[in-house]
Amino acid sequence: MKKKHGATDGFPDKESIVAFIKANPREAGTRELARHFGLKNESRAVLRRILRELTDEGVIVKQGKRVHDARDHPPTLVADVTKTDSDGDLIAVPAEWAEDIDGPAPVIHIHTPRRPKPGTVAGVGERVLLRLEKRERGERAALYIGRVIKVLEKARNRVLGIFRASPQGGGRMIPVDKKQAGRELAISAADSADAQDGDLVSVELIRGRGYGLPSGRVRERLGSMKTEKAISLIAIHAHEIPQEFSRAAIDEAEAAKVATLKGREDWRDVPLITIDPPDAKDHDDAVHATPDTDPANKGGFIVNVAIADVAYYVRPDSALDREALKRGNSVYFPDRVVPMLPERISNDLCSLKPNEPRGAIAVRMIIGADGVKRSHSFHRILMRSAAKLSYAQAQAARDGRPDDTTGPLLQSIIAPLYTAYRLMKRARDARDPLELELPERKILLKPDGTVDRVTTPERLDAHRLIEEFMILANVAAAETLEKKTLPLIYRVHDQPTQEKVHNLYEFLITLDMPFTKSGALRPAVFNRILAQVKGRDTESLVNEVVLRSQAQAEYASENYGHFGLNLRRYAHFTSPIRRYADLIVHRALIRALGLGDGALPEHETLETLGEVAAAISLTERRAMKAERETTDRLIAHFLADRVGAVFEGRISGVTKAGLFVKLNETGADGLIPVRTLGGEFYHFDETRHALIGTRSGAMHRLGDVVEVRLVEAAPVAGALRFELLSEGTKAPRGKREFGSRKHIGSKRGAKAKTGRGPKGKDKSKARKPGKTKPGKGKRGK
Repeated sequence: MKKKHGATDGFPDKESIVAFIKANPREAGTRELARHFGLKNESRAVLRRILRELTDEGVIVKQGKRVHDARDHPPTLVADVTKTDSDGDLIAVPAEWAEDIDGPAPVIHIHTPRRPKPGTVAGVGERVLLRLEKRERGERAALYIGRVIKVLEKARNRVLGIFRASPQGGGRMIPVDKKQAGRELAISAADSADAQDGDLVSVELIRGRGYGLPSGRVRERLGSMKTEKAISLIAIHAHEIPQEFSRAAIDEAEAAKVATLKGREDWRDVPLITIDPPDAKDHDDAVHATPDTDPANKGGFIVNVAIADVAYYVRPDSALDREALKRGNSVYFPDRVVPMLPERISNDLCSLKPNEPRGAIAVRMIIGADGVKRSHSFHRILMRSAAKLSYAQAQAARDGRPDDTTGPLLQSIIAPLYTAYRLMKRARDARDPLELELPERKILLKPDGTVDRVTTPERLDAHRLIEEFMILANVAAAETLEKKTLPLIYRVHDQPTQEKVHNLYEFLITLDMPFTKSGALRPAVFNRILAQVKGRDTESLVNEVVLRSQAQAEYASENYGHFGLNLRRYAHFTSPIRRYADLIVHRALIRALGLGDGALPEHETLETLGEVAAAISLTERRAMKAERETTDRLIAHFLADRVGAVFEGRISGVTKAGLFVKLNETGADGLIPVRTLGGEFYHFDETRHALIGTRSGAMHRLGDVVEVRLVEAAPVAGALRFELLSEGTKAPRGKREFGSRKHIGSKRGAKAKTGRGPKGKDKSKARKPGKTKPGKGKRGK
């Protein structure tokens, strides 16, 4: 059979897969396809990727675990969303319609599901792909209902920016989007909507005059950038992150009462403690460990993990539930938190405060002397936290430096926790999960909201202890729900695609590092690579490339395992205050084990939870992007008065457009445009992750230590531009592959290849190179 999609010999092509799906309508799933074509291990990952491609192309439709031919569904058409009706429902009309042939264009009412899938939430002015349903209405005209399959084109007539007033009236708008940096808009006094200097505004583009700056009209004033916590306001509005709770949700939260012992086990005498960052405002997990006295488990431990009982307060289909689902997760900025739940719930009733009774869902796990979990059980409890510690506090006590709080707890509570962790670490090491520990930088702010300094907190055993306890609790939740055959939301992480593995193989060849893989792909394969470069100059480079070869973790109702953790089943259970996925798992456990009120409703099926999983995966990525952009803006503000200064950093990205450099001092990222690299043309070598000079062979590669000069800072957009001061390394002879490829930085034809004009005069200005100085887990995963 012909090879396609980078697959191995014998792998079915798309046509064969679609033919099987057509022949088995509504009965074909990933498992059935794999069994039919004899696919095992890594081949199943390729199959899943091809099914995703066919879904994106509209050839097949996926519902739960089943796939079927898209033509089984009603007709589809492209439509434009034009307005809302008196009830607030969206109205659309076909994008192309010949009235003289087809008659009057139908007016389509957009159906908005309670839990929309990612990419299907439309707005006025957007073009969408719809699935039409025709519903007869008696003597009246037929009603057309449109269900959004995909938003094809987002409305682009509005942009966000900072208004800068002019003394003559009106002013200009500076875009906040990094991609639009430098593209200002002129705002006349009549179009300014009384915006004040420094306001964050939403601007509608209007037709320009053909010269000068393009024009815009202020449609909405979103807040002043002169106040504290203003920087994160940009990301909140740019990504449409909900920040105001509905009145109904606030009323529900305020009416809630502290959980009582009714329907719960009394664990108030169990000395559970919380261990969190020093600035944490909510404490939703507590831990406890004690030696197991069972003679059959000699040397073993009993580990208890208690998680705030959010499901007791946030009931399915309530106003609080709808708000939590809309957010999907809390969003953490350096200057504020946009919570998933109101503070009355997250910072009060569900915060496991010391010496106060709190409801919780607890898991008791029996750990053998080898660190392997032998059994577990879940309990709905009333607990009372014995202490609130920071990571540094717990670690200092363990290292022989207890304080007034930790001193009395050291032998009875803290020491057993560390002993249990040492056992569990044995099992973790035997499991051999992916070992990519990349440092996480933290921005510390001044009282006025500006950056004070950027730090890299030390990674302590206290962090690893809590992380391992939480991972094991998450595994226990997934195992229990699978055993009870209840639908749930998994935390899944696919293995790397064959294409990415091949690219990594090609890259390692350039480092003269053999990479041979036999059998199924496992994290240990990558760990062996990382071990080879430990302590070498190429350590950072190889870690970065291995990281980029990995898939992105997400939520799904269908389990395909967690590759990075090397776990067959895994579900988020330990943070229901800040993640909707965990709340779903809590409800499922309550239903499965008959633990009382707040259970997962019977109408929640694999299909509906699949929709929820897709939606919260989207909000998670939205939060990550917003957090990253806010960090970029804060640091750009911090560096704005240091233009011209020289910094040391590493090349963190290589593209045809140039080099991205991450500074050692602050972790800030900035671009070195390829056109500024010197008086020659540069070829982008994708295999080496490098730009290579076509004349000199000078190579600038991912991971290289470089010295750069800051030449421009755009704080509003969070963009930095650097000038490279370091020389490149020499690309190995015989390995430069230029051929007939387009050279980066060229203009056109032969003139571009020589860098000379019509009269042979060299117009390039070579930069004088400087000297090169020699030279990264969150809990729960």
